[in-house]
Amino acid sequence: MENTLKIYNSLTREKESFTPLTEGYVGMYVCGPTVYSDVHLGNCRTFTSFDVIYRYLMYLGYKVRYVRNITDVGHLEGDADTNAEDKISKKARLEALEPMEIAQKYANGFHDMMRVFNTLPPSIEPRATGHIPEQIKMVQDILDNGFAYVANGSVYFDTLKFIEETKAYGQLSGRKVEDLLSESRDNLKNQGEKRHPADFAIWMKAAPEHLMRWSSPWSEGFPGWHLECSAMSTKYLGETFDIHGGGNDLKFPHHENEIAQNMGSCNCSGARYWMHTNMLLMNGRKMSKSDGNTITPTQLFTGDSPHVSKGYSPMVVKFFMLQSHYRSTLDLTDEALQAAEKGYKRLMEGNKLLQQMAHPGNGSPAALDEEVKALIAQVHAEMNDDFNTPKALAVLFEAVTKINSLNAGHLSLNDLAPATLAQLKETFSHFIYDVFALTDEEGAGEGAGPIDSLMDLIIDIRQEARANKDWGTSDKIRDALQAAGIVLKDSKEGTSWAKA
Repeated sequence: MENTLKIYNSLTREKESFTPLTEGYVGMYVCGPTVYSDVHLGNCRTFTSFDVIYRYLMYLGYKVRYVRNITDVGHLEGDADTNAEDKISKKARLEALEPMEIAQKYANGFHDMMRVFNTLPPSIEPRATGHIPEQIKMVQDILDNGFAYVANGSVYFDTLKFIEETKAYGQLSGRKVEDLLSESRDNLKNQGEKRHPADFAIWMKAAPEHLMRWSSPWSEGFPGWHLECSAMSTKYLGETFDIHGGGNDLKFPHHENEIAQNMGSCNCSGARYWMHTNMLLMNGRKMSKSDGNTITPTQLFTGDSPHVSKGYSPMVVKFFMLQSHYRSTLDLTDEALQAAEKGYKRLMEGNKLLQQMAHPGNGSPAALDEEVKALIAQVHAEMNDDFNTPKALAVLFEAVTKINSLNAGHLSLNDLAPATLAQLKETFSHFIYDVFALTDEEGAGEGAGPIDSLMDLIIDIRQEARANKDWGTSDKIRDALQAAGIVLKDSKEGTSWAKA
C-alpha cells in the first residue's frame, strides 16, 4: 500500500505522513454523543466528517477498527466536578423516567439521524455504563502510580504532580501551564475537596439523590466523563493506537485530560494522531438557543425555521458540509444551502451522464486523455492531503464540465482511451457513493435502486421501437414520461433521463 496520506495532527500542529502502528490496519477512536437530548447539527457535522475519514481509509485499503462511544453517565452539567448534576440523571428526573430510558431514547434518535446522513455504524460502539470495571481499574492504576488522591469518597487527578513529573500537560490544547499553576485555591469556590483548581474528578461520590451509582473501593459513585474515553479507547484499540478524533471544543479539558489519564495509568501515549473538526456557525455567528440563532436537523429538512426559505434534503445538507474542510469553520446560511443544492444536483447529473457513456471503440487518445488522467490523480491527491473534501469536489466539478462537453458533442470520446473512460467512471462512483456517501435523491444514478432499473428498461424498450422504426411507440413513451415529469435526452452516446 503506497503511503501518500497526510493528516494534520493537533498534537504537533503539523501535517504528518500517516503511518499506522500495524501495516494495513488502523485503530480510530472518536468521542461520541452524550445521549441526553436530540443530536444537534454541529454533532452531525463532526460525525459526518469522521465517516468520510473512515470510508476513505477503507478506500485506501486499510482494515479499520472504528470505535465511537456513547456517553450515558458522568457528563455533568457545566462540566464541573462538584455541586453539579449528571446530564442524563437530570433529564431522567425532569421527565420522570429511568436514566437508561433517557439514554436509549436519545441514542435511538442519534442512530436514526446518522442513517439519514448515510453514515456507516462504527465497528464498536461501547457505552460508559457497560465499562465500569475497566474504569475502576484505571482509577486504581492512576492512584497506584501516585497521580491521584482520594477526598471524601471522590478521586481526583493530581494535575500539578503530573505537570511536575511529565511536563506533558497542555501540549494538545495549547494552554499555558504557567496559567494553570498561577491559579490559587481562592478560585476553588465550592470545590474544596480539590487540592488545586486544575485537578479533575476521575471518580465521583454520588449524592444521596443521584440516580446512577456503582460500588467502588472509594464510594458508591460514578466515573468521570474524561475517564470513560481513556478506558474504552485503550480497551478496544490498545494502550497506543493510531487516531483519536472529536470536535474542537473537546481539546480542553476532555482530550487534554484523556492524555493525562493514559500517561498516569500506564505511561502510555494513547493516540498518535489527534484530529479535530471545527465549529458550525449560522449566519456568521455561533449557534445559540438563547438568542434564537439555532436550527435543528429536522427543521433544516422541513424548512420549519425562520432561518431558511425552504426545506433542504439530507444529501444537500451533507453536500454543503463536504464543501468545507473538516478543520475549517462552516457557516450555515440559506444562500449557501441554495448553492449547495444546485451543486449537488449538477454533480449527480454529471455522474449519471458519465455512467451512461459508451466508448465507440475507435479513435486514438489525445490531449483530453491526459487531462482526464490528471484530474483522476488530482482527486486522490486532494483527499490524501488531510481529507480535503472541498478541493476533491472542485476537481470532480472540473471533470463534470468535460463530461457535459462530451455529452453535447463539443468534445469527442474518440480522444479518450477506453481504459481512461472506465477509470473516470470508477473514480466518480467510488468517491460519490463510497467515500462521500452521497445518495441520489432524485431517483437517478448508481445506488438509486429500482427506479433507475425501471427507467433503464423503459429506455431499452423505446430504443428497440426506434430501431424498428416504430415511431408511434417511441413517441408515446416519450410523451407519457414527459407528462409524468421525466424528460428523455437523446444524444449520439445514447439516451439519458432527468426529472423535469
